[in-house]
Amino acid sequence: MQEKYLKISELNTYIKSIFDENPYLNKVYLRGEISNFKNHSRGHLYFTLKDETSRINAVMFYSSAITLKFAPEDGMNVLVEGRISCYPAQGTYQIYVDKMEPDGLGELYVKFEELKEKLSKEGLFLPEHKKPIPRIPKRVGVITAPTGAAIKDIISTIKRRFPICETILFPALVQGKDAAPDIVRQIKEADSGLYDLDVLIVGRGGGSIEDLWAFNEEIVARAIYEAKTPIISAVGHEIDFTIADFVADMRAPTPTGAAEMAVPTTTEINNMLNSYEIRLNEFINNLLHKAKLRIDNITSSYILKNPLSLYELKEQKLDNFMDILNNNILKRLANYKLILNNLKGSYILKNPLSLFESEKEKLIYSEKNLYHNIHNIILKNEHSYEMLLNTLKLVNPLNILAQGYSLVTKENTLIKDSNNLKPKDIVNIKFAKGKVKAEIKEVLNE
Repeated sequence: MQEKYLKISELNTYIKSIFDENPYLNKVYLRGEISNFKNHSRGHLYFTLKDETSRINAVMFYSSAITLKFAPEDGMNVLVEGRISCYPAQGTYQIYVDKMEPDGLGELYVKFEELKEKLSKEGLFLPEHKKPIPRIPKRVGVITAPTGAAIKDIISTIKRRFPICETILFPALVQGKDAAPDIVRQIKEADSGLYDLDVLIVGRGGGSIEDLWAFNEEIVARAIYEAKTPIISAVGHEIDFTIADFVADMRAPTPTGAAEMAVPTTTEINNMLNSYEIRLNEFINNLLHKAKLRIDNITSSYILKNPLSLYELKEQKLDNFMDILNNNILKRLANYKLILNNLKGSYILKNPLSLFESEKEKLIYSEKNLYHNIHNIILKNEHSYEMLLNTLKLVNPLNILAQGYSLVTKENTLIKDSNNLKPKDIVNIKFAKGKVKAEIKEVLNE
């Protein structure tokens, strides 16, 4: 009876085999929103894909996750490719994701984040690269569409706030695939130096992320960064952020805000001039006060009231210096006079020939002493030479030959023992005079 009952694991394994053998489930393509996202410590990704009415569990293993070009997160719409199978341990089915990419606007968001991170690492957003915006510009350039609310708002705001400022429009496409190159061309034209611009406003009115995308292009960001003219970015509304905003020297929330940042109001100028006037008057009054105090100090000084006291003090110092100088001169003259008298009374000066005779006797004595030493050295060396010569004669083997002995060699080897020879060996015999070659007839060992 019990054989008809299956284990849970057996049932789940069977269901898994049905999923795995179904060709329609081995390759499926889904569109959905990520939720419950979890990045495991081992690199596997676990999340849920959902739409308006349904959801499915999903897993993307590390081997596939490392190929992603974006960072998945909750709320992101994605397109996934994978296979459907059962997870036997929990008895649930899920999709095993092999590939995943952002869906629609999500893809633009990924491009935005990738470029933002790239330029940030290169340092294009650093504060030290930001150029200051001139406080009182004479000429402002504007790069935007020649028609539309943005240029009208900028021009009207500048005329209202600071009418003496000149505005130059550099018309450009601000939407579409040709917009980014056109914006770059106008930035370079405005920054060429031909127009003597103090500040440049680059932007457009509001719109969708696709409408504003030209200001997220890398070529536009680099053109803004490389420009010598200070640039205010004014793209879209206050909630809109583009790459141009991060690279520009200043970001304005709107085109109107950019115009307000670019020029002051006449009221601000008047207030600034009044402030300068007050500060200048305070500065001049301080200078006059300090000068008056200095004059008062000078007029009340003892020297000015008694000018002869300064002369008398200098006269006294001069007398002291003259006394010191005279004493030093007299001391030096006395020392030189003593030295001169000592020289005059010296024996050498009175009898110069005595010095010559003394040195001559020393020279003669040294000469005799030198000859004597040389003679002794020669005798000593001759004696040593004779002793060495006699020693060499005693140890010279040729002298032994002269007494009737001879040297026997075989193949240049000296024979000292007859056992080293055998009949018919050829040997050389050296006498005191001459040598012979002989053949051994018989070896006699005694």
